[in-house]
Amino acid sequence: MAFVTQVVSYRGLIGHLAQRELKSKYKRSVLGWLWSLLNPAATLLIYTVVFGTVMRIEPPLAGNGELHSFALYLFSALIVWNFFNAVIIGSMGALMGVGALLKKVYFPPECPAIANALTVVIQSGIECLILVAVMIAFGNVSWTFLIFPYLLLLLTLFTLGIGLVLSIYNIYLRDVNYLVTIGMSLLFYGTPIVYPYSLVEANAPELIATLVRFNPLTQFVGASQQIFYLLEAPSPARLLGLTAISVATFLGGWAIFVAKSVDVSEEL
Repeated sequence: MAFVTQVVSYRGLIGHLAQRELKSKYKRSVLGWLWSLLNPAATLLIYTVVFGTVMRIEPPLAGNGELHSFALYLFSALIVWNFFNAVIIGSMGALMGVGALLKKVYFPPECPAIANALTVVIQSGIECLILVAVMIAFGNVSWTFLIFPYLLLLLTLFTLGIGLVLSIYNIYLRDVNYLVTIGMSLLFYGTPIVYPYSLVEANAPELIATLVRFNPLTQFVGASQQIFYLLEAPSPARLLGLTAISVATFLGGWAIFVAKSVDVSEEL
């Protein structure tokens, strides 16, 4: 409740920080916000060629019983990863970026991270609308699309909790930024994004398969692919598990952030 109260009290500041980030993101760029579409599209194209064409990883049959597209199967997973990656990296930079302002006037230091998450939600919303439009064009449509906003809410809580912890530790130890960069690369390939989890079950040792299965991002990615590509509603057990881990991660991350951010203005 304290967190909610602070967010409501400083909603104007959060909105201003989010608006400033949105305006400055592609400032003095010829293509402007088109880059927000071109960057994910380029990533999707590269992974589709490498893993879908060269390595010939076969996607499952889509929910409509006709579509068989690695690109769309991958797109359904990349929405989750792009969000996670942007919030984690952005949270660390957001707090560092308001150091001078925080020294002059008090405001809850978690506000920049919340503002960053808000801008990423907007970006992910654009990507989601594009995916839905493509799915409609291919006739792969279902009411399950309506579940994604709830999944995005859970993903926001989960990712923001981690982002808050990393952002505050990055202030005290700048090596965190470099460690996170390496860790994100490892985590990407440790999550079934460019390959289905069935390949892990079939080829990896039992310990590796278990670790991949219990990776929360594996569950988020799997739920997104169910919703958009397979046209299946995630099981109550999966949604309940994601709800529990998301709320626990957020509350734990926020508690750590509050405890460590008492003297953050001095460290900045």
